[in-house]
Amino acid sequence: MEATKKGMGSQAKANLTGWAFISVACIMIVIFYFYPMIQAFILSFKSGNGMNLEFVGFDNYIRLFSDTTFKAALFNTMIYLIIQVPVMILFALFISVLLNSSTLKFKGFFRTAMFLPAVTSLVAYSIIFKYLFATDGLINKMLMKVHVLNAPIEWITDPFWAKVTIIIAITWRWTGYNMIFYLSSLQNIDNSIYEAARIDGASATRQFFGITIPLLKPIILFTSITSTIGTLQLFDEVVNITKGGPGNSTLSISQYIYNLSFKYSSDFGYAATVSYSIVIIIIILAILQFKLAGDDK
Repeated sequence: MEATKKGMGSQAKANLTGWAFISVACIMIVIFYFYPMIQAFILSFKSGNGMNLEFVGFDNYIRLFSDTTFKAALFNTMIYLIIQVPVMILFALFISVLLNSSTLKFKGFFRTAMFLPAVTSLVAYSIIFKYLFATDGLINKMLMKVHVLNAPIEWITDPFWAKVTIIIAITWRWTGYNMIFYLSSLQNIDNSIYEAARIDGASATRQFFGITIPLLKPIILFTSITSTIGTLQLFDEVVNITKGGPGNSTLSISQYIYNLSFKYSSDFGYAATVSYSIVIIIIILAILQFKLAGDDK
């Protein structure tokens, strides 16, 4: 009995020690994550400037449906999402397969080079892209020099090409980041599976779609959801490259939230409402992605 009591006492002591270690982190998460989320949700039902906020119920949410600027920002953000995320994931998959090849030399160099954009400063690389894609920038000069273009493209000031520039920028930035997830997963796949497939006469393409893609399905789902969340929160590139122009043609939802809070006549309540629209969109898209992936768990 005494041994049992001592065992239970030591177990309780160990549990208390464990809780002591994680309690600080839990408190910080509650204070800096959950509390602001709850406060933002309450704020979304209010309207006004500064401390003069009045409860307006669902008026802010109803306002969303008639807000033309919000509709423009939502449209632009969905264009980025629909085009950029699939392209980036395909690029990341293709590059990871190439960099996982046993015959490739200088693997370390190429892997570092592909991942390097993900650790560069968001503001710094956005400004560099702005100058590269300027009317008299390096991209236009190179394309004209090799006779691809007869006249420079208005990458920043034309509504269509401005969107293309943003998509190119975020694809360049995040492809290497997603590639790391695929590469690490590929290295955990037993080579004997591919050897058996080669013996059976499966081509490289058949192996990719019949072995690689199915085995990477959980990681593809994960990167799809995280990339969707990241694109819906797009801010730095739009602000620093096009400033949302021309004429709101590249405005993102996150930039619109910033404008509502600090650029226009401040309306923190409506800004919080727009913020929660992103939450709703993320939840809907995440559910759809789980359904399309056939993962109901």
